[in-house]
Amino acid sequence: MNHIPFPSQQIGEFSITAISDGYLSASLDLLSNIDVMHASKLQQDAGVNDPSSIHINCYLVRGRGRTILIDAGAGGFKHWGGKLKVNLALAGVQASDIDTILLTHAHPDHVGGLLDASGEAAFPDAQLVVHQHEVAFWEDDGNLSRASDRARGNFLFARKVFEKYREKMRLFTGNEVLPGIGAMPLPGHTAGHSGYRIESGGRSLLIWGDIVHFPQIQIARPDVSIAFDQDPLLSAETRSTLLDVVSADNILIAGMHLGELGFAHIQRKGNLYRIVYEA
Repeated sequence: MNHIPFPSQQIGEFSITAISDGYLSASLDLLSNIDVMHASKLQQDAGVNDPSSIHINCYLVRGRGRTILIDAGAGGFKHWGGKLKVNLALAGVQASDIDTILLTHAHPDHVGGLLDASGEAAFPDAQLVVHQHEVAFWEDDGNLSRASDRARGNFLFARKVFEKYREKMRLFTGNEVLPGIGAMPLPGHTAGHSGYRIESGGRSLLIWGDIVHFPQIQIARPDVSIAFDQDPLLSAETRSTLLDVVSADNILIAGMHLGELGFAHIQRKGNLYRIVYEA
């Protein structure tokens, strides 16, 4: 079988590949601290054809005898995404090859692909690794009782996913999750929102989860949060701090809602940031 090339990076012993799950659509009305017209103009100036379109990335990590998937996309939840399994196959990987799944957090566009069409585990041989605070939040009945109708569905879906992987779920609280892969707390978006830092052979990559949903808007304007953030102010603070760090240290980044190229650097000029994708 001829494997279709996807955007990839080699970080020492690890090969990391961006695997698209497709797109979801979210109104720019969901953004705070910016008016819709300005947000739309930032999108259009960057050449984005559909200003409300959000891309969904997952990341395949191979190395040290492991085949790891970081997040699993939406899996068709609300007709979002759903292309992960096909694209994995095009990259030469079957569901049975995945031995570990690292979750950045448990929103449906990140865990939807963990269930198949019949509601069973789509990766039955994989261990699911997730921050303890993330699971505790979604499984707290008090949090569920206070949730809006929209958020209530997210709670019930996350609980279903956790239940299907319960026997193979590993919770973490510290930084080390696997040899060469460390977790980084990135608070504000969800209770246990985590990035993953891959380091090997003198190189490193930060997969930063949902630091941005609309990269062309939120990197230029890190003060702009989205309704999906549990704590919009903390989310904006985390984003600003991280943009400062990754630009100053020239850290290669990846994110679940970056474009299909999947990997980028953040450049800073004065007080302004911009994203530069890796070719």
